[in-house]
Amino acid sequence: MVNHERATRAVRNWMSKSHLFARSDFKAAVPELTHGIYLPAYLYGAVVSANYSASIGENYTETETYTTTDSQGKSVRRTRTVTKTEWRPLSGQYQCYVVDVIVTASGGVTNEALEAIEPFDLRALRAYNDSFVAGWLAEEPTRSKEECFRLAHDETIAMVERRLQGFMPGDSHRGLQFHANLHNEVIDLVLLPVWSYAVRYAEDRPPVQILVNGQTGRVGGMVPVSTTKVAFAVFAVLGLILLVILLASMAS
Repeated sequence: MVNHERATRAVRNWMSKSHLFARSDFKAAVPELTHGIYLPAYLYGAVVSANYSASIGENYTETETYTTTDSQGKSVRRTRTVTKTEWRPLSGQYQCYVVDVIVTASGGVTNEALEAIEPFDLRALRAYNDSFVAGWLAEEPTRSKEECFRLAHDETIAMVERRLQGFMPGDSHRGLQFHANLHNEVIDLVLLPVWSYAVRYAEDRPPVQILVNGQTGRVGGMVPVSTTKVAFAVFAVLGLILLVILLASMAS
């Protein structure tokens, strides 16, 4: 388990290395520990049977002849190798077993926030015992089992689509369509160890919630973006483009 000191170091390191457009006052802020909690979540699994169809592209090369103008202004015929794609239809069935889909059962933590600090070592799951949560808060579920079931179902369908994208043969594919049936579905309530921090970076802004995986120390949270830094970067890119255009026009 990740202790308080290690979690705090991980948060400070994450904040200092947050992306280029993060607000400077956020990077310099001091994280405040809210608490270590056992976060309620549902663990979902199912057997998936899907029918799919798509167009599969196979690349091949051809040599073609074309007419162009040489340096002396004369028309000349030349050859070049081009890559073309032959498309063919494909349909079939795909089956897999989806396990360990985790969805939040906490109204205070979104599914996206929980996904940001995954994975959790689910091999460490044990039947509930009061001694396991000693020194930590154990939050009661505030999302219904039915709502979490729908979240897990939607996440599983999205996962199946990603798997089918990778399953397609050929050099490329397009028009992937599928219909998936989920059966033998199971969903169980679990408690996941999480450190929760609040970062106050401006008096006129609400604090930012930062979570730390209590098993791995992985950190996740929303980084407030500096509009000044974004605007400066946009103007810098536009200036560079204008400079390239100016140099090209001068050269011609």
